[in-house]
Amino acid sequence: MEFIEPVLSFILSFELIHIAAGSLVGFVIGLTGVGGGSLMTPILVLGFGIAPAIAVGTDLLYAALTKCSGVFFHHRHKTVDWRIVGLLGAGSIPSSLITIALLEQFKTAGVNSDRLMMLTLSVMLVLTSVIILIKGRLLSYVSHRHGDSAIVSLLKAYRAHITMLSGVALGVLVTISSVGAGAIGSAILFLLYPRKKPIEIVGTDIAHAVPLTAIAGMGHLHYGSVDYDLLFGLLIGGIPAIYLGSLIGRYIPDRWLRIAIALLLFAMGVKLAL
Repeated sequence: MEFIEPVLSFILSFELIHIAAGSLVGFVIGLTGVGGGSLMTPILVLGFGIAPAIAVGTDLLYAALTKCSGVFFHHRHKTVDWRIVGLLGAGSIPSSLITIALLEQFKTAGVNSDRLMMLTLSVMLVLTSVIILIKGRLLSYVSHRHGDSAIVSLLKAYRAHITMLSGVALGVLVTISSVGAGAIGSAILFLLYPRKKPIEIVGTDIAHAVPLTAIAGMGHLHYGSVDYDLLFGLLIGGIPAIYLGSLIGRYIPDRWLRIAIALLLFAMGVKLAL
């Protein structure tokens, strides 16, 4: 029992409000499966008044660390398509590094990139909320009703190229806003690979999100926009809350939860834009 006191002292050395924020977002992630970036960054900006660059950089490392176990789980159960991960990464990793380099150039030139991050974040939140609401219908459109349409035929013919280009877009958007690697990434994969099982889409999306958010987060670390105390506070609260949320989420209707989260994201996106 001697180890309890130093553990408690370590936990209490961080801001309790940061631990509470990590717990809240972690619980919602476990409950709904909605990506943490969609919730964490706007909460940090709107709720705690943290600078957008710090919120984005810290959240990227938070996402990378909390999703690592998910990659191990999905790889062990063979629900990761590493070829698709490679195609996405071939586009997203270079574009993320280029975006970080551009942000550093802006900083050196005295240009404040906070407004760019706020605008990108607001657009991504609204887009994510729409995708959460229509993803089921979108998948049904591609898989069943219009399997032979011109759009679907085009997707099939250039699937590898479109996957790589999607990675490029995700690399830029995730690095600037920390949003998109989850809901938007999985929606793209559902459209491009409709015959894959949902669990394989989720596993592949997570396997791509971890290196992307880790590299983007390390770039922000080099850029000087990561708050260590905030990061550890979020991790202390978030990791156990994700597990708790996943347990409780089994007994709550998923549809209503997703509608509530989508409306919340839409409202936060509009608030950030204004």
